[in-house]
Formats: sequence, structure tokens, C-alpha cells
Amino acid sequence: MLKRLVQQELEKRLASTPAAALVGARQCGKTTLARSLGGHYFDLEQEADRVRLDVQWEELVNGRKLIVLDEAQSWPEVFPRLRGAIDSNRRRNGRFLLLSSVSPALMVRVSESLAGRLSLLELTPFLWPELNKPSRNRLWFHGGYPDGGVLNGKGYPNWQTDYLSLLAQRDLPAWGLPAKPQMISRLLKMVAAVNGQQWNASQVGQSLGLDYKTVNTYMDFLEGAFLVRRLLPYQTNIHKRLVKAPKVFWRDGGLVHAMLNVGKPRDLLSQPWVGASWEGFVIEQAIGVLSATARQFEAFYFRTSDQHELDLVLDFGGNLWAVEIKLTSSPTTANLDRLKTAADLIGAKRRFLVSRTSKTVESATMMSCNLEAFLDVLLNG
Repeated sequence: MLKRLVQQELEKRLASTPAAALVGARQCGKTTLARSLGGHYFDLEQEADRVRLDVQWEELVNGRKLIVLDEAQSWPEVFPRLRGAIDSNRRRNGRFLLLSSVSPALMVRVSESLAGRLSLLELTPFLWPELNKPSRNRLWFHGGYPDGGVLNGKGYPNWQTDYLSLLAQRDLPAWGLPAKPQMISRLLKMVAAVNGQQWNASQVGQSLGLDYKTVNTYMDFLEGAFLVRRLLPYQTNIHKRLVKAPKVFWRDGGLVHAMLNVGKPRDLLSQPWVGASWEGFVIEQAIGVLSATARQFEAFYFRTSDQHELDLVLDFGGNLWAVEIKLTSSPTTANLDRLKTAADLIGAKRRFLVSRTSKTVESATMMSCNLEAFLDVLLNG
């Protein structure tokens, strides 16, 4: 099994809290990681495992082994039991590990029953530092899902198409999205078409025959299923008008590339939207690495009405990092100048121009580098 960045933090949380929840998209590797920790495993989507857990409950909660409950949101009846077991002996740590394919916003039972009793972590599809060189070369195009082609180059695009079809037909409706599968599929394609753009719910709604409030509600479910990310604009007091609409990005390149019918890696670079795809990929890798290592941060983008912009702003509690992302192997001094101007507007302490360059050039505050070097700074800085 490939080592996942989040594993060290997960083991630390289990050592210090009675329960932990590992959330993340379906098929991103949660079950594999959980099984590697040992203990008793139950898939709560399976009736046989529910019965087995029910019959063995007293024996299990009085034992010393970790109890892993996969797809915990599918059996709400288990949450009051968990709360009772935890409250009966709050000093015992590392008792329960819950896995879920929906965010806490959708997994309401967690917030209602286990608030203050559970530590929460997210597992993403594979991240750059978790892979060897051949797999890294496939990561942007194929995406990071273990079975989607990143490990062996096979499966794309059929795996991605089947994955999204299952979400539209079964999972998203089961999690509460009030739309028919055909409408969900149309929405997914529309959101793929605006990947990397400022979000305009009214415009998307007109294409789907829906009002903007309904579209935004549907987007909450896509975000809660870890499919998309709405990146909020950074707001600051400067004498310029700021863009206030969020940007929307697909969190996995393989999924959006499959939906937009890109058949082979060499075809990707000829697409008019390829820059937005690369931008979203770099942003997701950066946020994923920081989240997996439990760094405290907030992520934004920044744009003024007169076109000063930063693709990513990382706020480490008042210490701002400004990031500009370019799909080029030869960044220019003009790129650096634009980065400096925009970073000065928000008072960023560190500035990064991330491209596909093979050279790293840096000063005390500015760095021009490739993705690998940038992620190394996030991991170690």
C-alpha cells in the first residue's frame, strides 16, 4: 500500500481522541487506509455487516481493538450508540474510526451526536508527494483516484464515466440531492464547462431551466460529495473594487477531463480551457497537502476589477502567501512583475510563481518554481 500523507496525523488523532472520522470522496482510498490500521471492520452499507455489528456490539465496545465503521452515514442508528459508548468511558482513546463519502455538512448525525467527541480529517485522492515519478506524470490528466489510471495508465475514461454515473443515479439522490439522475448528469457537465471560472448560478440555471437558488443548493451537494470546490475571493481594504463571486473548480482533473471528452494526454494541451485545468490541479494539490499535514490555513483567490489577480492566496493566520499559476515551462519577468504588484496589494509576505519550469529561482520573499518544489515548501515550511 502506498503511504498516504494523512496517515501520520490520523494515528495521532486516534491516540488522543476516542473517535476519528476520515471523510473523502468515494473510491479515494479510505477503506484501504483504515484496514491497514487493523481492528474490526464493518461496511455499514451492507446489511450483513449491520447485523454482525448489532449482535457483537457489547463485546466490541468492551474490547481493546479499533472499530472501523465504513460509510457510517448510511446507518444513522449507529450514532447514538457511539455517543453512549464514548461517554461511558471518555478516557479511552482510539476506539472508533468512522469513514464517510460525504462531508460533515451532509453527514448531519455527526454534528448532532458526536460533537466534541470526534476528530475530523479528510482523505483526498492521491497527492503528488504520495506517488512515484511515472504516476506523478499521469496525475494531472488521469486524476488521483487509485482505480482511475494514475497508478498504471489504465481505466481512463471509462472508470471516470462510470464513477460519475453511479454518483448521479444512486449516491447523490441517496444523500439528499432533490433532482433526477438526468438533471444531475446535466449539472455535472455544466459545471465541468465552467471549471476554473467565476461562479454564476443564474447563468447555469438558465441552461438547466432552474432558478439560481436551486442551482446553488445542488452545488452544496456536489461540494459535500468532494467533487467540486468553490474558492472564495480574498477580501481586503484597498482602494480598488474587488471581485466577490467565488471560483468553481473540479477537485479531480481526471473527472473533468473525462466529462469534457479529452481522450489522451496529448489532446489536453490543445484545449482552450487547459490553463484553468492546470490552475485547478495546482490549487487542489496545495490545499490537499496542507490539509493532510494538519496545517491551519484558509485558501482564497484574489482579483480586482482592473485585472490584478492572484490564483491562490493562503492565509496562515495573518501570514499571507500569494501564488500565481502559469502553464508554461518558461516563466517571464513580466509574470513575476504582475505577481509582485498583486501581492503588494494584499501585503503578502511570500510570493510564488508556480509553472512547469525545471529551474527554481528564489529570493527572500519570491520564488519561481515547479509544482514539486512548491509542495516541498508547503510540506517543510
